[in-house]
Amino acid sequence: MQTTLFSCPHATIGAGAGAASPGSALGRPHGDGLRRALYGIRRCGLRAGLLWAALLLAGCAGLPEIGLFMQPAQRTDRFVLPDPDTDVVGQVQYVVARDEDTLPDFARRYGLGYDEIVAANPDVDPWLPGAGTRVVLPTRFVLPDAPREGIVLNLPALRLFYYPPVEEGEPRVVVTHPVGIGREGWRTPVGRMRIIQKTENPAWRPPASIRREHAKRGDPLPAVVPAGPDNPLGSHAMRLSRPSYLLHGTNKPYGVGMRVSHGCVRLYPEDISRLFAEVPVGTDVHIVNQPYLAGWQDGVLHLEAHAPLAEDAKRWQGSLAPMEKVLRSASTDAPDAVDWEQAQTVARAARGLPVPVGAGSPDPDQVIAAARRAPRVPPWAEPLPQPD
Repeated sequence: MQTTLFSCPHATIGAGAGAASPGSALGRPHGDGLRRALYGIRRCGLRAGLLWAALLLAGCAGLPEIGLFMQPAQRTDRFVLPDPDTDVVGQVQYVVARDEDTLPDFARRYGLGYDEIVAANPDVDPWLPGAGTRVVLPTRFVLPDAPREGIVLNLPALRLFYYPPVEEGEPRVVVTHPVGIGREGWRTPVGRMRIIQKTENPAWRPPASIRREHAKRGDPLPAVVPAGPDNPLGSHAMRLSRPSYLLHGTNKPYGVGMRVSHGCVRLYPEDISRLFAEVPVGTDVHIVNQPYLAGWQDGVLHLEAHAPLAEDAKRWQGSLAPMEKVLRSASTDAPDAVDWEQAQTVARAARGLPVPVGAGSPDPDQVIAAARRAPRVPPWAEPLPQPD
């Protein structure tokens, strides 16, 4: 799909993948491009030549603004696992912001949480990225080190992975969504659990501890909050075998991808509705604490690093020993496979992007520079409610 800005028998300029004609100035040295502009004036008229010149003067950075070299959007919530040894799924992508965009906008469109997209773009203002800003989408993931069955939730990554039962003749897949988890002092527990109950349009019965907390703030809660727009559980809830804890939706989606709950796990409304339909009662849930994830792809070891939970960061005091332990375990059969200087750089940056850490591998900046460009609004993005 492309929108043609100008077309003549000798040149076509448009917005969309493949819009530039073969042999055009785009992607060539500017000297050749200037000759092409003069050729356009001679053969197609002044309008063509001026348009070519404007593109050249704008520079390569300006080309994405008219949609050149756009690649088709790829879903970021479901991936096929070609074989049981698949460790890394997805691709790093980027979008080009407009004035009205925010990082939370892009996060929700592409199935990311707030902390994820902020960590991947440390130098970008989350609320005012600015027109023309390149925003990295961390839509590539190293799968957690856990059995690939049921639900696996990695707390530091603020991300859930669901491995549906494999249908005969169908490939194995993994479904992934960002989550919000318990804040410091209300930590989401780790360990093995299972789904014991599913409820649509749940009522919320806040525990006494939460009611006391709200009362101290001058915001008293009723004994029961009925289903509806004021219910913090959203439209769907799945109770864990630790009965105080739920996987549920939310009426405050901006908290997804952050540590903001009293220990429950919250998802975007559109994500919980799909997950609720797929996950049966009795599904295993394995909650892990893995800020450092190692996985192999194409014979190269990759490291994905997240900021440790605040409670762990206090204990570790900046030590990277947990990261080193993970990489040594993953490279037992190839002890020379790790560039430790690169691994330390990736771990300290904690941008949540899988980066190769083998000798001679591209550094994090090169990985980001090679990202594929995605549209600002992918075709699956649901229209978001607008404020009154």
